[in-house]
Amino acid sequence: MSSYLAGLFAEIGIAGIAALGVYVILASGQLSLGNGAFMAIGAYAAGWLTVVAGWPLAGALPAGAALAAGVGALVGFPALRLRGIYLAMATLGFGEMTRSILQAFEPLGGAAGFSGMRRLEVWVIWAWLLGILLALGLLARSRLWLMLRAVHDDEVAANLIGLSGTALKVGAFGTGAALSGLAGGLFAHWHLFIEPGNFGFERSTELVMAVVLGGSTVAAGPVLGAGLLVLLPEWLRVVADWRLAAYGALLVLVLLVRRQGVLDAALFRRRAPGPA
Repeated sequence: MSSYLAGLFAEIGIAGIAALGVYVILASGQLSLGNGAFMAIGAYAAGWLTVVAGWPLAGALPAGAALAAGVGALVGFPALRLRGIYLAMATLGFGEMTRSILQAFEPLGGAAGFSGMRRLEVWVIWAWLLGILLALGLLARSRLWLMLRAVHDDEVAANLIGLSGTALKVGAFGTGAALSGLAGGLFAHWHLFIEPGNFGFERSTELVMAVVLGGSTVAAGPVLGAGLLVLLPEWLRVVADWRLAAYGALLVLVLLVRRQGVLDAALFRRRAPGPA
Protein backbone atom coordinates (compact mmCIF):
# COMPACT_ATOMS: atom_id res chain seq x y z
CA MET A 1 0.00 0.00 0.00
CA SER A 2 1.35 3.43 -0.94
CA SER A 3 1.94 6.03 1.75
CA TYR A 4 -0.86 8.13 0.22
CA LEU A 5 -3.47 5.37 0.54
CA ALA A 6 -2.17 4.45 4.00
CA GLY A 7 -2.65 8.05 5.09
CA LEU A 8 -6.23 8.12 3.81
CA PHE A 9 -7.12 4.84 5.50
CA ALA A 10 -5.54 6.02 8.75
CA GLU A 11 -7.43 9.32 8.72
CA ILE A 12 -10.74 7.55 8.01
CA GLY A 13 -10.16 5.08 10.84
CA ILE A 14 -9.19 7.74 13.37
CA ALA A 15 -12.06 10.06 12.40
CA GLY A 16 -14.47 7.12 12.43
CA ILE A 17 -13.58 6.15 16.01
CA ALA A 18 -13.80 9.77 17.19
CA ALA A 19 -17.18 10.22 15.45
CA LEU A 20 -18.48 7.08 17.17
CA GLY A 21 -17.83 8.93 20.42
CA VAL A 22 -20.26 11.64 19.31
CA TYR A 23 -22.69 8.92 18.16
CA VAL A 24 -22.84 7.30 21.61
CA ILE A 25 -23.42 10.65 23.33
CA LEU A 26 -26.08 11.58 20.78
CA ALA A 27 -27.85 8.24 21.39
CA SER A 28 -28.69 9.48 24.89
CA GLY A 29 -30.20 12.71 23.57
CA GLN A 30 -27.17 14.93 24.18
CA LEU A 31 -25.17 16.95 21.65
CA SER A 32 -21.47 17.46 22.36
CA LEU A 33 -19.32 20.02 20.59
CA GLY A 34 -16.38 19.20 22.82
CA ASN A 35 -15.21 15.82 21.56
CA GLY A 36 -12.17 17.49 20.03
CA ALA A 37 -11.09 18.19 23.61
CA PHE A 38 -11.50 14.52 24.55
CA MET A 39 -9.34 13.66 21.56
CA ALA A 40 -6.72 16.08 22.87
CA ILE A 41 -6.78 14.51 26.34
CA GLY A 42 -6.31 11.03 24.89
CA ALA A 43 -3.62 12.20 22.47
CA TYR A 44 -1.50 14.03 25.01
CA ALA A 45 -1.95 11.35 27.70
CA ALA A 46 -1.02 8.47 25.39
CA GLY A 47 1.84 10.48 23.88
CA TRP A 48 3.27 11.38 27.28
CA LEU A 49 2.99 7.81 28.53
CA THR A 50 4.86 6.34 25.55
CA VAL A 51 7.50 9.08 25.21
CA VAL A 52 8.20 10.13 28.81
CA ALA A 53 6.98 7.24 30.97
CA GLY A 54 8.11 4.54 28.55
CA TRP A 55 4.80 2.70 28.42
CA PRO A 56 4.01 0.33 25.55
CA LEU A 57 1.41 1.59 23.11
CA ALA A 58 -0.97 -1.24 24.07
CA GLY A 59 -1.19 0.20 27.58
CA ALA A 60 -0.97 3.89 26.75
CA LEU A 61 -3.97 3.94 24.39
CA PRO A 62 -6.47 2.48 26.91
CA ALA A 63 -5.01 4.68 29.66
CA GLY A 64 -5.53 7.81 27.56
CA ALA A 65 -9.06 6.68 26.74
CA ALA A 66 -9.77 6.04 30.44
CA LEU A 67 -8.56 9.52 31.39
CA ALA A 68 -10.77 11.05 28.69
CA ALA A 69 -13.69 8.96 29.99
CA GLY A 70 -13.17 10.26 33.53
CA VAL A 71 -13.04 13.86 32.36
CA GLY A 72 -16.08 13.24 30.15
CA ALA A 73 -18.09 11.92 33.09
CA LEU A 74 -17.08 14.95 35.18
CA VAL A 75 -18.16 17.27 32.36
CA GLY A 76 -21.32 15.30 31.63
CA PHE A 77 -22.69 15.31 35.18
CA PRO A 78 -23.09 19.10 35.62
CA ALA A 79 -24.07 19.40 31.97
CA LEU A 80 -27.21 17.34 32.70
CA ARG A 81 -28.89 20.56 33.80
CA LEU A 82 -28.58 21.86 30.24
CA ARG A 83 -30.45 20.88 27.10
CA GLY A 84 -30.13 21.42 23.36
CA ILE A 85 -28.11 24.40 22.21
CA TYR A 86 -27.16 25.30 25.80
CA LEU A 87 -25.49 21.92 26.31
CA ALA A 88 -23.74 22.28 22.94
CA MET A 89 -22.41 25.71 23.94
CA ALA A 90 -21.23 24.39 27.31
CA THR A 91 -19.27 21.56 25.70
CA LEU A 92 -17.91 24.00 23.13
CA GLY A 93 -16.66 26.18 25.98
CA PHE A 94 -15.04 23.15 27.60
CA GLY A 95 -13.28 22.35 24.33
CA GLU A 96 -11.86 25.85 23.95
CA MET A 97 -10.82 25.88 27.61
CA THR A 98 -8.93 22.60 27.13
CA ARG A 99 -7.18 23.94 24.04
CA SER A 100 -6.14 27.11 25.90
CA ILE A 101 -4.78 25.11 28.85
CA LEU A 102 -2.72 22.90 26.55
CA GLN A 103 -1.32 25.96 24.77
CA ALA A 104 -0.07 27.32 28.09
CA PHE A 105 1.08 24.01 29.63
CA GLU A 106 4.81 23.91 28.91
CA PRO A 107 5.51 20.36 30.26
CA LEU A 108 3.49 19.06 27.29
CA GLY A 109 5.10 21.44 24.82
CA GLY A 110 2.61 24.30 25.06
CA ALA A 111 1.93 26.08 21.79
CA ALA A 112 5.06 24.46 20.26
CA GLY A 113 3.43 21.04 20.40
CA PHE A 114 4.54 17.60 21.56
CA SER A 115 6.45 14.95 19.61
CA GLY A 116 8.63 11.86 19.96
CA MET A 117 5.99 9.17 19.47
CA ARG A 118 6.67 6.07 17.37
CA ARG A 119 4.38 5.55 14.37
CA LEU A 120 1.90 2.71 14.52
CA GLU A 121 0.65 0.65 11.58
CA VAL A 122 -2.61 1.34 9.76
CA TRP A 123 -3.95 -2.11 10.64
CA VAL A 124 -3.78 -1.22 14.35
CA ILE A 125 -6.16 1.70 13.78
CA TRP A 126 -8.59 -0.45 11.82
CA ALA A 127 -8.39 -3.30 14.32
CA TRP A 128 -9.56 -0.86 17.01
CA LEU A 129 -12.28 0.50 14.72
CA LEU A 130 -13.65 -2.92 13.77
CA GLY A 131 -13.55 -4.07 17.40
CA ILE A 132 -15.51 -1.00 18.48
CA LEU A 133 -18.05 -1.49 15.69
CA LEU A 134 -18.53 -5.09 16.79
CA ALA A 135 -18.98 -4.03 20.42
CA LEU A 136 -21.51 -1.34 19.46
CA GLY A 137 -23.34 -3.84 17.25
CA LEU A 138 -23.74 -6.17 20.23
CA LEU A 139 -24.70 -3.23 22.45
CA ALA A 140 -27.43 -2.21 20.00
CA ARG A 141 -29.12 -5.59 20.62
CA SER A 142 -28.94 -5.27 24.41
CA ARG A 143 -31.36 -4.07 27.05
CA LEU A 144 -28.93 -1.28 27.96
CA TRP A 145 -29.24 0.26 24.49
CA LEU A 146 -33.04 0.12 24.71
CA MET A 147 -32.82 1.96 28.03
CA LEU A 148 -30.54 4.57 26.47
CA ARG A 149 -32.92 5.08 23.54
CA ALA A 150 -35.82 5.41 25.98
CA VAL A 151 -34.01 8.25 27.75
CA HIS A 152 -33.27 9.79 24.34
CA ASP A 153 -36.95 9.67 23.28
CA ASP A 154 -38.56 10.82 26.55
CA GLU A 155 -36.45 11.22 29.69
CA VAL A 156 -39.44 12.02 31.92
CA ALA A 157 -41.29 8.86 30.88
CA ALA A 158 -38.08 6.82 31.26
CA ASN A 159 -37.64 8.08 34.82
CA LEU A 160 -41.27 7.25 35.62
CA ILE A 161 -40.75 3.59 34.70
CA GLY A 162 -37.70 3.34 36.92
CA LEU A 163 -34.80 4.13 34.59
CA SER A 164 -32.02 6.39 35.85
CA GLY A 165 -31.68 9.06 33.19
CA THR A 166 -28.77 10.65 35.05
CA ALA A 167 -26.69 7.47 35.22
CA LEU A 168 -27.39 6.57 31.60
CA LYS A 169 -26.52 10.03 30.30
CA VAL A 170 -23.31 10.30 32.36
CA GLY A 171 -22.34 6.79 31.26
CA ALA A 172 -22.95 7.68 27.61
CA PHE A 173 -20.94 10.87 27.97
CA GLY A 174 -18.04 8.99 29.56
CA THR A 175 -18.13 6.24 26.93
CA GLY A 176 -18.25 8.75 24.07
CA ALA A 177 -15.35 10.66 25.58
CA ALA A 178 -13.36 7.41 25.90
CA LEU A 179 -13.84 6.60 22.22
CA SER A 180 -12.75 10.08 21.17
CA GLY A 181 -9.81 9.88 23.58
CA LEU A 182 -8.75 6.59 22.01
CA ALA A 183 -8.94 8.22 18.58
CA GLY A 184 -6.75 11.02 19.91
CA GLY A 185 -4.11 8.53 21.06
CA LEU A 186 -4.13 6.89 17.63
CA PHE A 187 -3.90 10.33 16.00
CA ALA A 188 -0.82 11.18 18.07
CA HIS A 189 0.95 7.95 17.14
CA TRP A 190 0.11 8.27 13.48
CA HIS A 191 1.07 11.91 12.95
CA LEU A 192 3.98 11.78 15.46
CA PHE A 193 3.40 15.44 16.34
CA ILE A 194 0.45 17.05 18.09
CA GLU A 195 -0.34 20.62 19.04
CA PRO A 196 -3.46 22.21 20.59
CA GLY A 197 -4.70 23.51 17.25
CA ASN A 198 -5.27 19.91 16.08
CA PHE A 199 -8.16 19.57 18.51
CA GLY A 200 -10.06 22.85 18.37
CA PHE A 201 -13.62 23.78 17.44
CA GLU A 202 -13.16 22.73 13.81
CA ARG A 203 -12.28 19.17 14.85
CA SER A 204 -15.36 18.92 17.07
CA THR A 205 -17.71 20.18 14.37
CA GLU A 206 -16.22 17.74 11.84
CA LEU A 207 -17.06 14.85 14.16
CA VAL A 208 -20.66 16.04 14.55
CA MET A 209 -20.89 16.51 10.78
CA ALA A 210 -19.67 12.94 10.22
CA VAL A 211 -22.48 11.60 12.40
CA VAL A 212 -25.13 13.77 10.76
CA LEU A 213 -23.89 12.99 7.25
CA GLY A 214 -23.38 9.27 7.69
CA GLY A 215 -26.41 8.62 9.89
CA SER A 216 -27.00 8.76 13.64
CA THR A 217 -29.20 5.66 14.04
CA VAL A 218 -26.66 2.95 13.22
CA ALA A 219 -23.00 2.64 14.25
CA ALA A 220 -21.75 2.27 10.68
CA GLY A 221 -23.16 5.71 9.83
CA PRO A 222 -20.53 7.85 11.59
CA VAL A 223 -17.74 5.76 10.05
CA LEU A 224 -19.21 6.24 6.57
CA GLY A 225 -19.63 9.96 7.28
CA ALA A 226 -16.01 10.22 8.41
CA GLY A 227 -14.93 8.46 5.22
CA LEU A 228 -16.89 10.89 3.08
CA LEU A 229 -15.44 13.91 4.89
CA VAL A 230 -11.91 12.58 4.33
CA LEU A 231 -12.36 11.43 0.73
CA LEU A 232 -14.58 14.13 -0.79
CA PRO A 233 -11.87 16.83 -0.75
CA GLU A 234 -9.50 14.36 -2.43
CA TRP A 235 -12.00 13.38 -5.13
CA LEU A 236 -12.75 17.04 -5.85
CA ARG A 237 -9.16 18.08 -6.53
CA VAL A 238 -9.98 17.93 -10.25
CA VAL A 239 -12.03 21.12 -9.93
CA ALA A 240 -9.01 22.98 -8.55
CA ASP A 241 -9.97 26.36 -7.06
CA TRP A 242 -13.65 25.39 -6.91
CA ARG A 243 -12.93 22.36 -4.73
CA LEU A 244 -14.16 23.79 -1.42
CA ALA A 245 -17.30 25.24 -3.00
CA ALA A 246 -18.11 21.89 -4.66
CA TYR A 247 -17.39 20.11 -1.36
CA GLY A 248 -19.87 22.29 0.52
CA ALA A 249 -22.50 21.97 -2.23
CA LEU A 250 -22.26 18.16 -2.18
CA LEU A 251 -22.65 18.05 1.60
CA VAL A 252 -25.74 20.26 1.44
CA LEU A 253 -27.18 18.12 -1.38
CA VAL A 254 -26.70 14.89 0.57
CA LEU A 255 -28.37 16.35 3.65
CA LEU A 256 -31.28 17.65 1.59
CA VAL A 257 -31.84 14.27 -0.07
CA ARG A 258 -31.16 12.14 3.03
CA ARG A 259 -31.98 14.18 6.12
CA GLN A 260 -31.50 11.08 8.29
CA GLY A 261 -28.02 10.56 6.84
CA VAL A 262 -26.72 8.19 4.19
CA LEU A 263 -27.28 5.14 6.41
CA ASP A 264 -30.41 4.55 8.46
CA ALA A 265 -31.35 1.77 10.87
CA ALA A 266 -34.41 1.06 8.73
CA LEU A 267 -32.13 -0.10 5.91
CA PHE A 268 -30.87 -2.93 8.13
CA ARG A 269 -34.27 -4.16 9.28
CA ARG A 270 -35.95 -6.98 7.46
CA ARG A 271 -39.31 -6.07 6.14
CA ALA A 272 -42.10 -8.22 7.44
CA PRO A 273 -43.74 -10.31 4.69
CA GLY A 274 -47.05 -9.01 3.47
CA PRO A 275 -50.29 -10.92 3.65
CA ALA A 276 -50.64 -13.81 1.24
